[in-house]
Amino acid sequence: MTVHTRLIPAAIFAVALTLTPVHAARQAMALKDLVPKGWLIGVAINQNQSDGRDMAGVELITKQFNAISPENLLKFQSVHPQPDQFTFDAQDRYVAFGLDRGMAVIGHNLVWHSQTPAWVWAGENGGLADRATMLERLHTHIASVVGRYRGKIRGWDVVNEGLNEDGTLRDSPWHKGIGDDYIAKAFEFAHEADPNAELYYNEYNLATRPAKRAGAIRIIKDLQQRGLRIDGVGEQGHWRMDSPTSAEIDQTITELRATGVKVMITELDVDLLPPAGRPAAGQPAAPPADPYAGGLPDEMQQALARRYADAFGVFLKHRDDITRITFWGLSDGDSWLNRGRANYPLLWDRQRQPKPAFAAVAQVLMAK
Repeated sequence: MTVHTRLIPAAIFAVALTLTPVHAARQAMALKDLVPKGWLIGVAINQNQSDGRDMAGVELITKQFNAISPENLLKFQSVHPQPDQFTFDAQDRYVAFGLDRGMAVIGHNLVWHSQTPAWVWAGENGGLADRATMLERLHTHIASVVGRYRGKIRGWDVVNEGLNEDGTLRDSPWHKGIGDDYIAKAFEFAHEADPNAELYYNEYNLATRPAKRAGAIRIIKDLQQRGLRIDGVGEQGHWRMDSPTSAEIDQTITELRATGVKVMITELDVDLLPPAGRPAAGQPAAPPADPYAGGLPDEMQQALARRYADAFGVFLKHRDDITRITFWGLSDGDSWLNRGRANYPLLWDRQRQPKPAFAAVAQVLMAK
């Protein structure tokens, strides 16, 4: 891949790649102090961190970031597991964690086809609930959750992953039960519950699937034509070492920004592992390759550093179009991408020491 040398002077980049984790730890600056003015640099945190049990994580989060997202706490099944039951204790602590530290607190998410309890969509005879019933349940959920944190949560991922790869609306239970306007109704209800909160549409693979990106743009324009509030669109940024390309990232930001809303990279990480793959018909599943079980080789550390530096070079090119970059997890050991295999997708290692990738990102930001 091509490093944006116009944005990353070669000498500075070379220094970044030669920093050892220990050396970097001694001189590490805070990302929140390096990003362009007005940017949020965030991290998704888990309950051990928002509850204060992971003190090393709390210290690092507090030093490095000015925004937080919850990994799971505000998803439907976590906060509203039964029709008449809301669980707000841990969620209140998450919000307080950010507010006490002067951070922007993000709400993730209100409407998703996953991690939603079955009762939400259930009808009387074992099928889907009718439109009116499902809308009532959606309204109650959003009014209760968004309303509780009115004036405290800066912005909400109102709808998450509503598209198929070809850009058509995912035929989720929300879509089946309510219809094409379920997204519009969710945004309407969220704005009603907190008129000052920012509202976002969040999606993955927008940079690698032009048709899906076009679908997201149609959603944004439909909301705008209805006169509904939408402030930003999130490209999740669950990327690989070779995909998307810098040109694809650049084009995606350009096209999304052309709608008039701001762009966010909302769940950034870089998957270093080969896909698990599927067994051939009639064959037993082979264990997925785990090439870095014993640690990440130096050449891969350097390649990851270049990958992150390249991406941040593109982000800086669009510094006036982007409002937030959020890493999905604090360190390699916290990442959802491990899933039984050793992955190394973030800027800090399992000992919470900064990797060459952290030094590379810091150097790109300092050269801005």
